[in-house]
Amino acid sequence: MTMVMQGIRVLEVAEHTFVPAASALLADWGADVLKIEHVERGDAMRALASTGVAVVPTDVHALLEHSNRGKRSLGLDLTSPDGLDILYKLAATADVFLTNKLPRVRKKLKIGVEEIRGHNPRIVYVRGTGQGERGPDADRGSYDSLAFWARAGTAMGIMRPEYGHVPVPPAPGFGDSLGAMTIAGGIMGALLHRERTGEATVVDVSLLGTGMWAMGQAFALSMLLGIPWTPPPVDAPRANPLVANYLTKDGQWLAFCCLQAGYYWPPLCKVIDRPQLADDPRFANHAALTTNSGEAMRILQEAFAERTVDEWRQRLATFVGQWTVVQDTLAAAADPQTVANGYIQDCQTAAGVPFQLVAAPVQYDEKPAVPGRAPRFNEHADEILANLGLDETAVLDLKIRGVVA
Repeated sequence: MTMVMQGIRVLEVAEHTFVPAASALLADWGADVLKIEHVERGDAMRALASTGVAVVPTDVHALLEHSNRGKRSLGLDLTSPDGLDILYKLAATADVFLTNKLPRVRKKLKIGVEEIRGHNPRIVYVRGTGQGERGPDADRGSYDSLAFWARAGTAMGIMRPEYGHVPVPPAPGFGDSLGAMTIAGGIMGALLHRERTGEATVVDVSLLGTGMWAMGQAFALSMLLGIPWTPPPVDAPRANPLVANYLTKDGQWLAFCCLQAGYYWPPLCKVIDRPQLADDPRFANHAALTTNSGEAMRILQEAFAERTVDEWRQRLATFVGQWTVVQDTLAAAADPQTVANGYIQDCQTAAGVPFQLVAAPVQYDEKPAVPGRAPRFNEHADEILANLGLDETAVLDLKIRGVVA
């Protein structure tokens, strides 16, 4: 794959997933990412297993690997003058400064735009926040389950009365990973702008804003009609029976999204061994199918319940309409399309333990990016400090004084 970010250095002062996953993508595409971690505990993500939020195996911290692949790590005390001086020296060598620290923390640590730009006027300064850089909640922390999921309307968009609860995000770091892709794109745009104009910009991306963008069409309709966006009732009639999900004999689901119902109805009738229904006046064209959608859906429900999902895979293989099997993560990982496009990549931890990660969703020159591994905490301290011109004696002194890990 063409390493489109090769030669770009990113200096990251961030934790968890939202912002670190953005620089992980840039690392996949060739950037040199220097990750600054808390001098004692490292990135809080390293201790996520102790919070009870997620089950994290001891031999492979898959969540950490997802958002920190391909980086170099330095444990640094940013509250000390010497630690801050090292950060400034690193900033002077970087193209991008990336952080998720809140405004009050950036001010306390002296890592705001002015301070960082004071040592590198050309640096692209990037802030990832929960609710945005302005407004009454700008200085309040958040997580994707709050800002992206609950506050931005995503949870309400799939909530149903029969659930009796607020649905949780479908995966750890769900909004974080989408937001990270947004940050990565914003950084690449800012670098292009700098190349063309010489102007370094400030980039802001929030979980709230990303969540609202993901729900953007629903927001547009809601505001136009003055009606909050909620899903239709389970028993609400569907206008198009070919835009629906159907249960198979073995308890799996087939999803159809054939927008031109009249066009796709005849070939589907052949697939389900009911060719006579193609000429049935009730379903003769799109308008008739819409009028008699309930009857068509009942027929399809009965038909699809007669065979297993594997049988339907074979029968639908040549069907011209749009459909898929509703899959879990393991099935999706083994999907022939996943394999053919390299969407899953083999990796190894620093200890050599094999595991797999989802590849960056953007490919260049028809090849997937091969992710590196996440660094051990402070793994590259000596290398990074030596590149700043510090000799062994100076580095040892910094370690003794707790400035670096």
